[in-house]
Amino acid sequence: MKIAYDAKRFFHNNSGLGNYSRDLVRILTRYFPENEYLLLNKNKSERGKDILHQPNVRFVETSKGSLSRQLKMGKDAQDQHADIFHGLSGELPLQWNSRPIKKVVTIHDLIFLRYPQYYSFFDRKIHLWKFKKAANAADRIIAISEQTKQDIIQFLKVPEHKIDVVYQGCHQAFKEQQSVEFIQSVRSKYSLPERFILNVGTIEERKNLLSIIKSIKDTSIPLVVVGRKTKYATKAEAFIRKNKMEQQVCFLEGVSMDELAVLYKLADIFVYPSFFEGFGIPVIEALFSKTVVVTSNTSCLPEAGGPDSVYIDPGNELDLKAKITFLWNSEAERERRADKGFEFVQKFNDRPIAGQLMSLYQKIL
Repeated sequence: MKIAYDAKRFFHNNSGLGNYSRDLVRILTRYFPENEYLLLNKNKSERGKDILHQPNVRFVETSKGSLSRQLKMGKDAQDQHADIFHGLSGELPLQWNSRPIKKVVTIHDLIFLRYPQYYSFFDRKIHLWKFKKAANAADRIIAISEQTKQDIIQFLKVPEHKIDVVYQGCHQAFKEQQSVEFIQSVRSKYSLPERFILNVGTIEERKNLLSIIKSIKDTSIPLVVVGRKTKYATKAEAFIRKNKMEQQVCFLEGVSMDELAVLYKLADIFVYPSFFEGFGIPVIEALFSKTVVVTSNTSCLPEAGGPDSVYIDPGNELDLKAKITFLWNSEAERERRADKGFEFVQKFNDRPIAGQLMSLYQKIL
């Protein structure tokens, strides 16, 4: 089987969609090496170069031009005699030639429809148009959670039988045991407190960092935050300054994947009170790291967190404060829930996810 991928995010996105793209290709090449995997894009980057070195992976330089991804990439895949084209980020090319090819698209979330206030009018219109076009053109749609599947049915009016839920995994770094020396070097490099709670993700309104900061006000619980800042971060920083919490809240940027894996392991609690997610990869990163999770009881987060994470109403800071404080003061409860969470998260391991993906490909052929 020859499978072609729209590899724009594979090569050019550092987090989110990039991690999804690289992990998907990585696990398929490992567990199904008999197939050929084509990465289509105008150019390569350093990202994912280890995957490109696999003997069954090939970079295909696509046609140049401002709209070539939309108008030419599909035909480029057909000219390579690909059996399947997989759009990894909610899009498919708009034009094809007469050669037979099956089309799969992964849709991660429809947050722009559920929470339009977080997006510009133009972005909402473009996203909706692209997603509808892709959903209609695809032979199969992959939703990364049951929540996203229901949203595709509701908002894009796609029949249920056309959609498969295939969960995401996470980077291999979170499943490895780093050396004591490396762990100590990370602790020292970032001047980490002896104990702390952790939040990871883009610092934007939807992810609700300010609620965590408010919930630890008047406590001695340190918070470490890892993520790219947006305009919303200035709100959080203003609250920190006003309440003299500069020594309590620490922002880290430029953290490598291996360093991030260590931060998860060192944290007492991972806190993720997002209002809405398509899946919530940081939650499973924490569970693989054997760190207890406090997250929202909304969207897909209970799917990712499982029965032994602690759930809160993301709009209720008192609820968040009570649950953080309870876990902070109970080592036995943290360990019990972390152990149970680690058992649960094995369903997001590479092998079962690769098997589900390949089964879907074989089914449409």
